[in-house]
Amino acid sequence: MRIFLTAIFICAIFTENGYAATRFPTEEISQNFADFHREDLNLYAKSAVLTDADTGRILYGKDAGTPMANASTTKIMTCLLAIESGKIQDTVTFSKHACSMPKVRLGCPTGTQFVLEDLLYSLMLESHNDTAAAIAEHVAGSVEAFADLMNERAAEFGCQNTHFVTPNGLDRSDKKGEHQTTAYDLSLIMATCIQNDKFLEITETASKTISSIDGTFQAALNNHNALLSMLDGVISGKTGFTAKAGYCYVGAYRQNDRTYTFALLACGWPNHKNYKWEDSKALISYGNDHYENRTILKEEEHQTIDLNRTMVKTFGKNHYYFTNTLSVTKEACAFQILVSENDEITMNPQGQKELSFPVTEGDVVATEEILWNGLPVQTRRILADETLFASDYPWCLWEILLKWKF
Repeated sequence: MRIFLTAIFICAIFTENGYAATRFPTEEISQNFADFHREDLNLYAKSAVLTDADTGRILYGKDAGTPMANASTTKIMTCLLAIESGKIQDTVTFSKHACSMPKVRLGCPTGTQFVLEDLLYSLMLESHNDTAAAIAEHVAGSVEAFADLMNERAAEFGCQNTHFVTPNGLDRSDKKGEHQTTAYDLSLIMATCIQNDKFLEITETASKTISSIDGTFQAALNNHNALLSMLDGVISGKTGFTAKAGYCYVGAYRQNDRTYTFALLACGWPNHKNYKWEDSKALISYGNDHYENRTILKEEEHQTIDLNRTMVKTFGKNHYYFTNTLSVTKEACAFQILVSENDEITMNPQGQKELSFPVTEGDVVATEEILWNGLPVQTRRILADETLFASDYPWCLWEILLKWKF
């Protein structure tokens, strides 16, 4: 038996466990850019984005959904997959193919062996292309198979305009297209990367010396992410450059209960290596100047709602009747969200909710949505406070029998 419940709810939407991340699909980005791009920051980058790392919400965007070459910023995905493989204590052997990669290279001879964990510092601090290929071959068996893993993982993050061909970000193409991503997709990938403690440990390291397993080859590594020392709050980042991609950068910033990820693509060509640092600081300043954490507390609410007219099928026939009321509870919660003075936080009732009798105390009978600039970011559950049975013919007969104690 089914009942259609329609109720008008007037409260904001929250959750008992706080704010849950919501990734907005790329097709919704362009139609909402007018809201995000509130002023021209005069960025050097052709494509740029600042996102709330906890939700994936765009806080500022400039052509953030346009696919472009992204050079060595690709290596954040290579590093994450290597860590997630559980093989970081494995021995990695450099193949002839890995050693053939163009500069920048670690430069060890074919057959040299390293512990994978040490190679992650070579990958992220010095951005060695041969190291990226060696890691890919060890983790997945081949560079091509590793690229498949990269694309699968990117899709899981919500990336919709990303196609990886190489583990090092070199400009290549395959049957499915060119190696490219978007500033927005890249920021989503970084948001997942910084949830990994090992990734943060590696990318925050200023310098490190690594040695091959037999001790015949050593390399002193220095972190080229200068923003780490330029600006308090920067916790991770990766530079990149190719002649096609120009200077690129993806980074993360955490301070005052807020976490940003940001990405810059085509941010100048030689001799403008420092444009990416100026743009990065401009994006972070924009976020800090225009957004604040707003905490919204909502107490548990008890209400009685009217149930609409419904139809119940009994013994193959349709019977129309009116039900009574239902007592419900809207869950209590504390909610924190980054907002600006121009943001609109609105409520959206869920309309009809189909229920099956009996409705048992504690059942979820409806939900409410909270909308940020028209996009849903969370739901709040509405729970039944009582058990309710359908008042069909068998139920009525049973009630009569109970009343008259037959």
